[in-house]
Amino acid sequence: MLAWSLRAFAAAESVGEIVVAAPPGSEQRVEALAVVEEVEVRVTAGGIQRSQSVARAMNLVDTPLVAVHDAARPLIRAELVDEIVRRLSGDEDLAGVVAAAQVSDTIKEASHSRRVIRTPERDHLWAAQTPQAFRADALRASIAEHPDLLGTVSDDSVLVERSGGEVLLHASPPENLKVTTPLDMRLAELLLAERGE
Repeated sequence: MLAWSLRAFAAAESVGEIVVAAPPGSEQRVEALAVVEEVEVRVTAGGIQRSQSVARAMNLVDTPLVAVHDAARPLIRAELVDEIVRRLSGDEDLAGVVAAAQVSDTIKEASHSRRVIRTPERDHLWAAQTPQAFRADALRASIAEHPDLLGTVSDDSVLVERSGGEVLLHASPPENLKVTTPLDMRLAELLLAERGE
């Protein structure tokens, strides 16, 4: 899945360099994969949680904008990366732009015992995805401001939002799915086969 993500980012016009936060101990495997894919990457050891990995990777970033992506979304396309970076660079008031999908299911908020607390209107509900593009200074500042949240947030834009940064949602295509189950993997493989990958 990482190889597919690396190919997409390498093909994006807006990407100058790629940094991978690899699971600790697998840095050499990731470097070897990058050589096979003919993609130049810098590799660092990631953290236990996603946001900790992003914080470590940011130590190697020296560009004004940064796009963060989760390799669990292997069907990413270079065009989507370029679109969110373009939206961010075109509006100086924005701290970030997040790929997202409008929710089509009815969402229930429930207690720990699964009793329904409320049913929010889905017209305003979106599922955050990656890639997510940020002004690098805004992301760094939010990481420094909220170190206690690094192991708890599942989405980097939460940190930026809590620091007062304005974040815009950018509609992503339906195939930008996240692979978390064997069924997701089967679907991803089918879609990639349709692309000839």
